[in-house]
Formats: sequence, C-alpha cells, structure tokens
Amino acid sequence: MPPSDHEWMAAAARLAARARPLSRPNPGVGALVVTGARVIARGWTRAGGRPHAEAEALAGLAPAQLAEATLYVTLEPCAHVSARGPSCADLIVAARPARVVVGQRDPDPRTAGEGMARLAAAGIAVTLLDDAASAASLAGFLTRLTLGRPRVTLKLATSLDGCIALADGTSRWITGEAARAHVHAQRARHDAILVGGGTWRTDAPRLDARLPGLESRSPSRVVLTRGPAPEGTTALPAPEAIAGLAGVQYLYVEGGAATAAAFLAADLVDELHLYTAPILIGDGKRALGPLGLAQLDAAHGRWQIAERRQLGSDSFAAYLRTR
Repeated sequence: MPPSDHEWMAAAARLAARARPLSRPNPGVGALVVTGARVIARGWTRAGGRPHAEAEALAGLAPAQLAEATLYVTLEPCAHVSARGPSCADLIVAARPARVVVGQRDPDPRTAGEGMARLAAAGIAVTLLDDAASAASLAGFLTRLTLGRPRVTLKLATSLDGCIALADGTSRWITGEAARAHVHAQRARHDAILVGGGTWRTDAPRLDARLPGLESRSPSRVVLTRGPAPEGTTALPAPEAIAGLAGVQYLYVEGGAATAAAFLAADLVDELHLYTAPILIGDGKRALGPLGLAQLDAAHGRWQIAERRQLGSDSFAAYLRTR
C-alpha cells in the first residue's frame, strides 16, 4: 500500500526541521514532489528565508515529470510577490503539477487561503490536510502569527528532589554530558535564548551552541532585567515583552528559578523540557519560585507528555501546554 497523504506530509515536516532556525524571519517549510510511491524532488526553506521550499523542490524538474506528480508542502504556498522573489503560488501554477497537498493554511493575511485559491483557479487539484505533523513543524511561525509572540520552550535541569543548585548556588553540573549536549542541540534550534538578570550576573553564561558544526547556529541572547542590557544582549523588563523580539519565532528560556516561575505564571510557556539527574541535593535551590496558584485543581490538565528519553544516566521529558 502506498504512503498516505499524512505520511508524505510527515516526511515533508521532517525536511522542514532542517530549515530551523536559519530560515528566519520566514517559517521553515518542507516540500516533496512525489510520483507514484517515489520522491523525485525535495526542498526546504533556505537560510534567510529564500529560496522557499516549493521553489527548491520544483527547480530543474521538466513539465513531463510533473504531469502526474503531487507536490506536498507543509504550509500553503505564498500568494504575494516580494522584492526577494515571486510568489510560490505563481511558480506552482507555471510548473503545473497534477496535485498539491497543503499541510496548513497560512494565517498571514497576504496569503490566508489565496494561495490555494490561485492553484485551484488554474485547474490544479488542491487538498488541505490540517495536518498535525506540519503544524508542529511550523509551531513558532503559527504562534507568532496567531498570538503575536514567539513560541516559548522552558528548560529546567533538576535533581530528583527538584533542586537546580546547591544552597550556595553551585550548579555545575546537575546533569551529565549527554544531557548537556542535548541542551546545546536545542539551543541551535531556537532563534533566541533568555535568562534572568540574576543568572547572568552570577554565572556569566555563554548561552551558545557548542556542538561541533552547530556553532554558527548559536541563538541571540536575551536577559530579563529592568536594568541596562549587558553587552551583546537584548534586555526585556518583563516576560510579556517577548512580543517585541523582532524576527524571533522560537525562544528558549533557561532560567533561573524566578525567571522560570515568571514565564509560567504569565502562561507564556508552550513547551517544557525537563532534564532530571539521579541525584538528591536536599537543602538546595528550588527549580521554581511561586506560581501564584490558589488551588491545586488549577495545576491539573495543563501539560501533556510529548516525549521521553534517556540521556546517559539522566532522563529527559518534554511536555506541551494544553490550551
């Protein structure tokens, strides 16, 4: 049995991951051109946002190759021409594949259904899947367009008893090398990384990606402080100010405890990454400050497990905020 549309779209979504975060300020999009059960071309959004995934996938294909082909694309093809290139809807109309399958409708008002309408008007069959895998691959873009802010991932590395440091503040290292490498890979997937002013002053963290080959993907640095911005950083006075981070679709928050609690209390965390080391600290610094909960019932039903894995002796779990 040949793969279903959702299976092909899941493959396109995995391609889209290659674009993140270098495609900013454009979303990272993935595209496949399929004939029968065979992929004949693929593409993803390139650094700086151009070429788009569709242009990459269609480049070099002859009309005869497209006559019976299906183009799978995670986001609706753009309908607007910009100074940086033509609209993807027009490129697809000129290429004339037999069918186009779209993972997600583009909420950008410059497209917002017009891209699919233009394809249909040209006689190209169009299917909108509203696909979960494509939505997940576009999470930062969709959050920015619908909520007006970046998608926020909060990272916590704790002991079994919920501490992030000894009582004197010593925290190097709670977790082992495998977990720390995983954190650096996550940094490389985000546009910006944020810590609190106290963490910045105490630890002077580098906040970069230190895995071989990923150094160039280090995120921009943001500090939550009401004071002046430390050199090489952007200062924000409050968690809600993340809406003003231009071009940032994915924000990684590393703490400390007061900053983590502030983002959670403001309900600005979309994904929680919890690294747990098999150690007990006892009288140490807790992972979170007050969250403002008045009743225990309010704590339930907010988080859904998305992933679990073992990283050396440490465990990792990712939770998604249910809204």
